[in-house]
Amino acid sequence: MSGEARRILPSVGGGQGGGVVSGEKPFGVVLRGLRQQCRLTMEELAEASGVSVRAIGDMERGRSRVPQRRTVVALAEGLGLADAEREALLAAARSGRPTRAVAVAGTVVPLRSVGDFTGRGPELALLQEAAERARAGVGVAVSVVSGPPGCGKTTLALKAAADLAEEFPDGCFVVDLHGVEGPVDPGEALLTLLKALGVSDRRLAKEAPQGRAGLLRALLGERRCLVVLDNARDEGQVRALLPAGGRSLVLVTSRRLLTGLEDVDRLALSEMAQDEAVELLRRILGAERADAEVEAVAQVAELCGRLPLALRVAGNWLTVRSGWSVDHLVRRLADEERRLGALAAGDVRVEAAFELSYRQLTGQAARTLRLLSLVPGPDMTAAYGAALTATGVFEAEDVMEELVEAGLLQATFTGRYQLHDLLRLFARARLSREEEPSARAAAEDRLRTWLLETAVVAGRWYKPRYGAPPCSWQGLVPLESAEQARAWLQSEAPAWLAALRSATHRGEHTRVVETAYAMEWFCDLWVFWGHWPEVFRLASEAAAALDDPYMQAFHLNMCSWALSYESRPREAIERAGEALEYARRAQDASQQASALAHAAIAHRQLGEAQAAADKSLAAIDLSDGVGDHGTWLNAALTYGVSLRLLGRAEEALIQHERIIAFLDAPDSPVRGHVADVTRAGVTHALGLDYAALRGWREAADHYRNAVVQSNRIGIPHIEGSTLLHLGEALIELGETEEARSCLRQALALGGTADSKDLKTAQKLLDALPAE
Repeated sequence: MSGEARRILPSVGGGQGGGVVSGEKPFGVVLRGLRQQCRLTMEELAEASGVSVRAIGDMERGRSRVPQRRTVVALAEGLGLADAEREALLAAARSGRPTRAVAVAGTVVPLRSVGDFTGRGPELALLQEAAERARAGVGVAVSVVSGPPGCGKTTLALKAAADLAEEFPDGCFVVDLHGVEGPVDPGEALLTLLKALGVSDRRLAKEAPQGRAGLLRALLGERRCLVVLDNARDEGQVRALLPAGGRSLVLVTSRRLLTGLEDVDRLALSEMAQDEAVELLRRILGAERADAEVEAVAQVAELCGRLPLALRVAGNWLTVRSGWSVDHLVRRLADEERRLGALAAGDVRVEAAFELSYRQLTGQAARTLRLLSLVPGPDMTAAYGAALTATGVFEAEDVMEELVEAGLLQATFTGRYQLHDLLRLFARARLSREEEPSARAAAEDRLRTWLLETAVVAGRWYKPRYGAPPCSWQGLVPLESAEQARAWLQSEAPAWLAALRSATHRGEHTRVVETAYAMEWFCDLWVFWGHWPEVFRLASEAAAALDDPYMQAFHLNMCSWALSYESRPREAIERAGEALEYARRAQDASQQASALAHAAIAHRQLGEAQAAADKSLAAIDLSDGVGDHGTWLNAALTYGVSLRLLGRAEEALIQHERIIAFLDAPDSPVRGHVADVTRAGVTHALGLDYAALRGWREAADHYRNAVVQSNRIGIPHIEGSTLLHLGEALIELGETEEARSCLRQALALGGTADSKDLKTAQKLLDALPAE
């Protein structure tokens, strides 16, 4: 019967379920039997439990309503019951609650229990809080549980209903609204609930259809009921079923957000946490089987996107095929093209759950969902939708919000959108079926072009002779400042890196070279990203395909720089050597000098101070001769560091002070970002020079200046290293409290700082005397 109201009775256990009163003995009979079994008089039980003799007598004779749980617990303690007997008494009390719904034929249907309900602790706690507010008659009386298909909304609501049943003595009811397919008419659902609440047909016949909603609100306001409106299609389907106040609680589940409803609590449900997903699989499979393949079980959880429906299907699939290993399922699910098809057990298919929501979308929203499957990163902004669909950002945002409302896209607090892994596969399958190959290729081209063109414009903010984008540039995202450019490059890095790889695969060599070329000075701000060696390797290969020796030299030099920061100095020296060859072929002295300077950095890392000094000095001469000030500064800094490593700290100090004087000169040709980055590095180096000469006060002063400079321009790897060395200098000066603060600041930088510096900082901090 569509829209049936189902009474959840306390005899049901597990995560979801319900039942009808069966042939259990009445509570009074059970209580009397247990008392007599314990050979206690009513007076003795009253003394032991704190419950009055009269109350016990009324309960045993069936004259009083069933007591609250606390009364039953007190009686159980007074009787000294074992666990099994205690549960039997509690069950008898629950099953004896008045049941108005049973008088209506066909409205009370037993629900299947899910005994392996797992996790969702915070969500259940929120619903418990809602129940407590309802019991007190304060706050809102409606909680909307929304989320994508298969995330366990119904299971959560029914688990909560089972847990909270004792808080609502006038009944717990479930109405399946069939909102996704064949939605129940609101009037029919209203009539069903009124009958379940015991309203007679005679009374209903007297009420006009408009008056029935008021009658329901009045009944829910007077009584303490819990109502689950499951699987709501939209606001209109549930609005007439909601109370205006009182001490009843209504839980609404829907794939949609139901944003049109006012004065409701909202609980957005998504995939499970990894540990919860693994535990659910473990419960379905059994501990012995799951523990025998721990890694494989974890992989299944990940491949299922930690979506409860998918996890249950996968678990049931393995349960039926008990002779197959969990690893066998991993191999089946690893194939993305077959994954959704593999997530089917009997008549339960994950793909079918997605399909129901997909059919309800407008044509524009369905097409956008299909195209969003092409986004290579884990999340996206509305600009991605605009690039894919060749529309404006606001238009794309409206369509993406429609997908959010439909539960097929998730919106985050940061203004980004996420497409669940399994929904991505679903959308990609629909893309193949419903879009012409040419349309898909055009969308991919638009996205790739937008990502790489935007990356170039953003990177050029930090490159000399470029800066802000030209007035003619019309982008989908604001890049009005260097800070906005940096934020975009970092937040969208997974996507533009994937676009760079795709451009490489498609032979778009000029675009690859241009993109990496724009990153020359931006990469100094994010040295530990981890992908710079690949970016510049791809660019050097693209330059080779273009037969451009200058660009080969440039990108091989940048690759050498990146490898040095990856602590791969031998490879860095090899790439610098190759760069030198191509720079000579291109007859470009600047790139020759750059190759020598990058090789010097790698030699310094290896402790080969003399080689570092020789090559950096040669780079200084070459770059000075052609007026390449950027390379001259890098080489001069490395030369000073090499002198210090050779035990010539005073000469190193003079060398580094010469660089500062060059930058401070009124007519200095180096300004802006390049000057700022260089100044921070050289000021830090001056601190190290003074430390080598044991001038700890001067060292600390320079370190402090370097911390301020690197923090201002956002160079966390220099800031972290400088804070470490400042801490060391302060320890030498006996200023341990400031040292402690500096070391903690260094550790707070986390992965943006050098891991070696972080380890040293932690050791120093641990060695300090207790506060």
